[in-house]
Amino acid sequence: MHAEDRMAGRRAHRHSHGVVEPSIVRSREGVKAVSLSLGVLGIAALAQAAVFILSGSVALLADLIHNVGDALTAVPLGIAFFLRSARAERLAGFAVVLAIFFSACVALYETIVRLIHPQDLSHLWLLAAAGMIGFVGNEIAARVRLRAGRRLASPALIADGNHARVDGLVSLGVIASAAFVALGAPIADPLVGLAITFVILRITWDSLRTVRAG
Repeated sequence: MHAEDRMAGRRAHRHSHGVVEPSIVRSREGVKAVSLSLGVLGIAALAQAAVFILSGSVALLADLIHNVGDALTAVPLGIAFFLRSARAERLAGFAVVLAIFFSACVALYETIVRLIHPQDLSHLWLLAAAGMIGFVGNEIAARVRLRAGRRLASPALIADGNHARVDGLVSLGVIASAAFVALGAPIADPLVGLAITFVILRITWDSLRTVRAG
């Protein structure tokens, strides 16, 4: 009888090796999603930064600041998933909202400065290309975050995914800025930057509601 018990115990032990704790799987998937989106947005931000140095567009600067802030929101989310803590994940969601709001404040300041002290823009084709890079990068990041957020039932990750998706539309504003400047309306650049800032503020409010409801 004792021998049979020992054999049953060994069989149960062998079967347990193939089982992975659900929280560990969730943690791995969450870290993978935020790491991938961080890499995509980081590459897009570097490309936009290079074009900003050449063009001096404040609309691009507003979009760049926001994209950098958006990329960095992956850090607290990644830590929360690594710790497998629901409370840390919720706090990370609020950190995302705070980062979005901070980027809006910086963009607003830079836009006001450019309205007071206008500058001529250059390399308009590159400026339009930078806007498209921002759009594509944000759309990829949004799909990664939203897919993982829905699968993992993570309000913070869903909020960040929705945020990235709207950011992609905001990046298209940079293309509009380049087009208006090319048509002889340089004032359009800071005005587009101002519009982007207000869109970011709306994103802040929507993201806060999503995280609080989660």
